[in-house]
Amino acid sequence: MSIKSLDPRITRENLPEEPDSKPLENIHHWQTYEVFHQTKKGDRHIHVGSLHAPNQEMAVILAKEQYSRRDKCVNLWVVKTADIFSSGYENEDIFETTPEKTYREAGGYKVMDKINKFKKERKQQSN
Repeated sequence: MSIKSLDPRITRENLPEEPDSKPLENIHHWQTYEVFHQTKKGDRHIHVGSLHAPNQEMAVILAKEQYSRRDKCVNLWVVKTADIFSSGYENEDIFETTPEKTYREAGGYKVMDKINKFKKERKQQSN
């Protein structure tokens, strides 16, 4: 006899009414997956969270249910956490090719004087 539920997804699983009392086998040890989603075509994928699943197919289904239910989503990436390679902090010297990155800030350009002048004039007008 299986569990009958108002939710057809539960009924389809044909879950037994009595819980399984056997000890866990290796198949019951789920893997961790990292989930990235894309809100519109052409945008970058953003890490939205982690989940546990028995296999990749189920990970995609769970990711869709969990992370694209409320927010707009056009694409999901689901990656095993174990497959993500990280450069360790002991290798941080590989990022020191350009230690000075002031070129990314407007302060290094002549336009900064114009911006500050505009802000000052605007502040004076509002007073």
